[in-house]
Amino acid sequence: MQRRTLLSAGAAALAGPLASHTAHAAQPLKELRLDYATYSPSSLVLRRFGWLEESFKQDGTAVKWVFSAGSNRALEYLNAGSIDIGSSAGLAALLSKANGNPIRAPYIFSRPEWTALVVRKDSPIQSVKELKGKKVAATKGTDPYLFLLRALQVAGLKRNDVEIVALQHADGRTALEQGRVDAWAGLDPLMAASELDAGSRLIYRNVAFNTYGFLNVREEFLAQRAAETRRVLAGYERARQWILAHTTEAAKILSEEAKVSLEVALLQLKLRTDLSNPQPSQEHIAALQGAAPLLLSEALVRPGTALNQVVTDLVDTQFARSVTNAPAASPA
Repeated sequence: MQRRTLLSAGAAALAGPLASHTAHAAQPLKELRLDYATYSPSSLVLRRFGWLEESFKQDGTAVKWVFSAGSNRALEYLNAGSIDIGSSAGLAALLSKANGNPIRAPYIFSRPEWTALVVRKDSPIQSVKELKGKKVAATKGTDPYLFLLRALQVAGLKRNDVEIVALQHADGRTALEQGRVDAWAGLDPLMAASELDAGSRLIYRNVAFNTYGFLNVREEFLAQRAAETRRVLAGYERARQWILAHTTEAAKILSEEAKVSLEVALLQLKLRTDLSNPQPSQEHIAALQGAAPLLLSEALVRPGTALNQVVTDLVDTQFARSVTNAPAASPA
């Protein structure tokens, strides 16, 4: 009876293309593979306290944690089948799915302001327009890279008006502070550390261009392992609630994992991270559909890609409702 109930609940929650592929997982899961990242404080808390290890121990399931240095890495791991569940920015997830990565996003781990355009403290550059002809470090396939492209558009510049230097986030910070690039599309907590420790300045901020933190699941895993996925989301919910109640303690964990000062971690968590709404909804769909034209105009996806449909295929607004206790969605 319990098995039939679980399968029935899973089938009801899996919308769209997943519904016809729901599989019966006959054997216990041997290994659950997840990423953790300094841009996802909930993942750090969850890993630190071992709540998922505790939850899955009864099933004999081992939990393997893989570090993601950026959205691009998490999405690469998902696409290669190296992890089952991984964290990325929403627009980066959309770009990856549009280019063939079979993922769904049933949970929002944060609404951050985690990226901005950064220059050295002694730089004469004061605006995005002044970046024309300059070198800008950015990690391709991530929110900071897409943020840079959107900022250039707002300033009336094109991608080839600047020289984009492709570096992973930490290397971008180093290149900026060493004067090897003129600006950097930063990512917290590295960006906050560069501000507080090196005096770097943010010359362009736009919280609306910072897309949400998406927890992405491989479609095959979500279809075959609905119950296990819900347990992971329940763990993320436990971590989210714990951070809200123990923000300073969570900042200490972030500080230790990211090797930044407590002041830096508190800046990221208290001033730039909103943990209030973990349930994917029309809000997140609208945000991605609003940003999607950038992917076409910058030729980051194939011409004619139906991005609005890709968005609705990516954002799963139903699966996590029983975990987040979110109200039912209003009819469209």
